[in-house]
Amino acid sequence: MVCVTEDTFGNTVNPLTKKEVPIRRFTITNDRRMSMQLITYGATITSLKIPDSHGMVDDIALGFDNIEGYLTANNPYIGCTVGRVCSRVANGSFILDGKKYEVTKNFLGKHMLHGGQHGFSKVIWEVDCVRPDGVVFKFTSPDGHEGFPGEVVATATYTITEDNCMRFCLEATTNKPTPVNMTNHAYFNLAGHNAGKQGMAEHIVKIKADCITDMDEETVPNGEIISLDNHLLDLRKLTNVGEGLRKIAGIAKGYDHNYVLKYTPGCIEKQAKAFHPPSGRCMEISSNQPCMHFYTAHNMPDLEKTPQPMINGKGHSLYEKHGSFCMETHWYPDAVNHENFPSIILNPGEKYQHVCIFRFGVYDPSCERRGSGFCD
Repeated sequence: MVCVTEDTFGNTVNPLTKKEVPIRRFTITNDRRMSMQLITYGATITSLKIPDSHGMVDDIALGFDNIEGYLTANNPYIGCTVGRVCSRVANGSFILDGKKYEVTKNFLGKHMLHGGQHGFSKVIWEVDCVRPDGVVFKFTSPDGHEGFPGEVVATATYTITEDNCMRFCLEATTNKPTPVNMTNHAYFNLAGHNAGKQGMAEHIVKIKADCITDMDEETVPNGEIISLDNHLLDLRKLTNVGEGLRKIAGIAKGYDHNYVLKYTPGCIEKQAKAFHPPSGRCMEISSNQPCMHFYTAHNMPDLEKTPQPMINGKGHSLYEKHGSFCMETHWYPDAVNHENFPSIILNPGEKYQHVCIFRFGVYDPSCERRGSGFCD
């Protein structure tokens, strides 16, 4: 049985209305001791607790203890729903139907990152409804929001199941042609949110992708596609994250790449897996999206030598470089500026829909050998 309860998570000023509002928090639990917490600020996952192979429950999602943590300037989009367009928009501009649109340049002063200064991750979402198994958030993005054309009505539905799956469904409609490409930006560590780089290095991952999209030195896509055959970034076979990071150190600061998935339009397919052998926790990701950005948090502070401000997470934890990972499913990044990428333009009368399922359980090696799955 799944149960949903509600409380508050403090107050903050709505950046669009400039009025102070309470932040609502929802806790979703099931009988197998899985629980997830979400807040209306950014439709954000603040906690995700999962039992391990010994029955011990731990929080595997990075987050903050209060709303003030999410408002800090160095919050790297932890747990939030990202849009109207996730990832980069090169040079903060694109051409649509012969007209050039200039959008917010909040990355390096020249590109858009994750929807702009007050994108979907940094606004207050309404609660459209509370379901028996989760909650539906709603946000109306006005025409001209962060420079994008058209009014977009977006919903973000987050649920859990009785068999320890977390599911989100991101949907949107518009009254004018406009780009839409949403995702969730949760950071995970299956050893526990505060296990740091030591716990992270113990993870094993696999992503069903034959290629990646190339990018320039500013991590902006350049439109090229790179085959992963005989490539250090190939994750089609089970790969230890710690060993992988050491191998790619000469070509990258960490995994921060958009993997082009094996993809069947209209289908929800298993696309990636991660597990942590010491705890036995595993995670299997399925979606209806063609890409996944795999990121191992190299931009977080290096606790041994960084001059960066610390990221003070839940329970006085310090979140660090290579201490967590994101697996963000979505459409091709910066697709508005590359004709060879599938279009992300949403038109009136159409519905954008992004479904992603995270299945959690205990790793069973025999399942992998049989090809029947990753978790029990």
